[in-house]
Amino acid sequence: MRTLAIDCATEACSVALFEGERLVAHDHRVLGRGHAEHLVPMIAGLPERGRAARILVSRGPGSFTGVRIGLATARALALAWGSQVRAYPALAIIAAMARAQRPGQPVSVAMTGGHGEWFLCDFDSDGLPQSAVRSLTPEAAAAAAQHALVAGSQADALVARRSHGEALPLRPDARFALTIPAALAGPDLAPDYGRPPDARPAA
Repeated sequence: MRTLAIDCATEACSVALFEGERLVAHDHRVLGRGHAEHLVPMIAGLPERGRAARILVSRGPGSFTGVRIGLATARALALAWGSQVRAYPALAIIAAMARAQRPGQPVSVAMTGGHGEWFLCDFDSDGLPQSAVRSLTPEAAAAAAQHALVAGSQADALVARRSHGEALPLRPDARFALTIPAALAGPDLAPDYGRPPDARPAA
């Protein structure tokens, strides 16, 4: 089965195309902003314009815009191609990347959140979450992280703040989507923003 993986929930934007478990092509960029302008051309630049029978996409948490763009693009392509769509938690792909570098080690994932907070989740050595994703102040995240190994965009800062452990400063990369535990990739395409929206609709 051909699989297209899309990850644009954070400042990084990446796509990867697989034939079975073999990586065929990929593109990874750290954009900060501009995901809407870059994502579709990145997919179109893949072989056969990225067409696949299965699509894997990050459902967050991350930036509100990035999460929405990724899920909307996956839905639109699935409708056009008749593909199956599965969504996975954004922090799970960081845990998968950490396992590739440090096999057999549990890891705490710390990613940039909103309003100066960090998203934090602990994962066991098999890549399964041991806690819900929390949006915490840096101080609270440093106190709450369970494992010596910390990965993610705020890994260096967390390890420095608590003065122990090893940091892997990683950003999500769609090339690792197939290494996420299958149980974490499901049909629920509801976005996970990790925190309440900044704005509330008028009454």
